[in-house]
Amino acid sequence: MRTEPSPGNLPAREHLPAGNAGTPVLDVVIPVYNEEKDLQPCVLRLHEHLARTFPYAFRITIADNASTDTTPLVAARLEAEIPEVRAFRLEQKGRGRALRAVWSASDAPVLAYMDVDLSTDLNALLPLVAPLISGHSDLAIGSRLARSSRVVRGAKREFISRTYNLILRGSLQARFSDAQCGFKAIRRDVAQVLLPLVEDTGWFFDTEMLVLAERAGLRIHEVPVDWVDDPDSTVHIVKTATDDLKGVWRVGRALATGSLALDRLARPFGDDPRDREISGVPKGLARQLVGFCVVGGLSTLFYLLLYSGFRTFSGSQVANALALLVSAVANTAANRRLTFGVRGRGGAVKHQAQGLVVFGIGLALTSGSLAALNAATNDPAHSTELAVLIAANLAATVLRFLLFRAWVFPDRRDESPSTVVASHTPAVPAGPASPVYATAPRSSYSTAPESPYSTTPEPYGPMSAPYGPTPYGTTHSPHDHQTWGDATMQLQPVRPSDHDPRDAR
Repeated sequence: MRTEPSPGNLPAREHLPAGNAGTPVLDVVIPVYNEEKDLQPCVLRLHEHLARTFPYAFRITIADNASTDTTPLVAARLEAEIPEVRAFRLEQKGRGRALRAVWSASDAPVLAYMDVDLSTDLNALLPLVAPLISGHSDLAIGSRLARSSRVVRGAKREFISRTYNLILRGSLQARFSDAQCGFKAIRRDVAQVLLPLVEDTGWFFDTEMLVLAERAGLRIHEVPVDWVDDPDSTVHIVKTATDDLKGVWRVGRALATGSLALDRLARPFGDDPRDREISGVPKGLARQLVGFCVVGGLSTLFYLLLYSGFRTFSGSQVANALALLVSAVANTAANRRLTFGVRGRGGAVKHQAQGLVVFGIGLALTSGSLAALNAATNDPAHSTELAVLIAANLAATVLRFLLFRAWVFPDRRDESPSTVVASHTPAVPAGPASPVYATAPRSSYSTAPESPYSTTPEPYGPMSAPYGPTPYGTTHSPHDHQTWGDATMQLQPVRPSDHDPRDAR
């Protein structure tokens, strides 16, 4: 998977200010392909709903995926008749390609999309984007599988949807409930950093984006929706399911090998309360203990199976050494990735070498236990050998965790010069790729930094560079930005040094 340069780590979340300077707060994208009949009713209904219920300025962007019917003409007519509507044409198909192109070029701080059939009830739109506007969440999705959702659809689609989500939970450890509901939103600062990591350009785009965001620790807000199946949907279920399974395999392999630079999506110090310095609480101890216990339990079963197999053709000492060696290598690799969160191949050989030292200590404990047993009785029963080995392995396990935590995989975050606890000041990447509003007054919002997708017109049709004419008819330079009017609400980002006055009572 590709890992192109990104604008840098995400800034601290803030409440988005509202104003009347012309820049919309929300940009709703409607990807379409040959939707000449449904496009106009959809846009009119959505525009009426937003004008009546949405308290901020908004825009509706029609993203035409190389339609061959009169869809482009309908989109152009709607753009001419409704000031808040923009039409955007791509010469290649793909919902993911359309969303990436429009989202990368948009100047709205909150970006959303929905399907043209409007299967999702529009009353869920404001609850969808409200957590993004307030700064509470990074992404938001509509969920048809939440308990309070009300869904009308056939048994076939219900079965496929639930099976697909079970696959995601089992293979990619996804915790969100509905990956494919066409009703999602994302903050623009998150999209600028996340989209370059998403490779798919079709229907799997949503799933890949959510999996990467979740693995990077971003907050995903779920909204129960009322949803009615469109019987005239043109989605090819078999082809889409096949492509999705291929995507699951590709993303799972990339995550397993650590080839994705998910640290780009890290929030600055102070935006996550778990990053705060609290005396007397070791970082990650509870999570590491749980992970180590799970890996240790599986490793013990693996070891016992190996010992029983090796014992059929060798003595107890040889069988113990071989079983412990194989299980120790597997145990070190599993703990490295799952318990202590070390990704990539860097330092893997060193960690395995240190793990072998820990293995040697465990071998001494278990071999010594066997030697003591053989000294006590000439011909011990096989069940007695296993009981002694289990007790010895429990003692070795406690020692192994302590050595892993303190020596093999120590927490070196405090030694990094990029994290200064005393200042609590988020680090801002230098250069033109840094977000403009990181140093600008809080009453302004910058245009999107240069994106690798917005400067490549070939795959996306007549799309200009972000500092020339944009798809929305405005012109930007690398040094100007959209200015908001008087803010109606403006909250400061949470810092570790902030205190609630109520705590003093």
